[in-house]
Amino acid sequence: MIDAATELFTRNGYDETTIADIAAAADIGARTFFSYFASKEELLFPESDERIQAAIDAIATRTPDEGPADVLLRALRDTGNNSDDLVSPLAALRLRLTQTVPAVRGRALQLQLDAQREIARHLAEAFPDQLDHVGAAALTGAFIGAIAGALQALLDEQGQATDPAALRAAAQAATDSALAPWRRHLARD
Repeated sequence: MIDAATELFTRNGYDETTIADIAAAADIGARTFFSYFASKEELLFPESDERIQAAIDAIATRTPDEGPADVLLRALRDTGNNSDDLVSPLAALRLRLTQTVPAVRGRALQLQLDAQREIARHLAEAFPDQLDHVGAAALTGAFIGAIAGALQALLDEQGQATDPAALRAAAQAATDSALAPWRRHLARD
């Protein structure tokens, strides 16, 4: 269903593609579509819950020598090794539609805000001696912003033909760079 929708959105445009079109292309009924997704916007973000859970799992399984920034960087590495969602053709389409379709932008921003709040809450609870709620929110915002900014710049620069491994490496390098001051700051405390 996601592949069919991606193809239709790319070929026909987001607004011009209906749920009925997606269901027909996926050889399912519209009711079946709604048993998986509440809207077309949701279809564009199939792995968002898994990425949040990966960060929460990384926090929960932290080692004594890992600080808050280290845990987030490990979560990104683990997620990148297990999924191409952030660097797939769907990711490129999602970023493009986020820039051009208000409903997609709204859904993306809501998911990002929800993710930041959830991850920050877990960080503050796991590292009470290093982070308060404001610091955890700032660190999480820097982390998510670095990923989003790096992927957007790379996809703008290189388009959909970009190698997923290169995109993953670039996102990791950007987040390593963005969180380096946090790592130094939190290591001093």
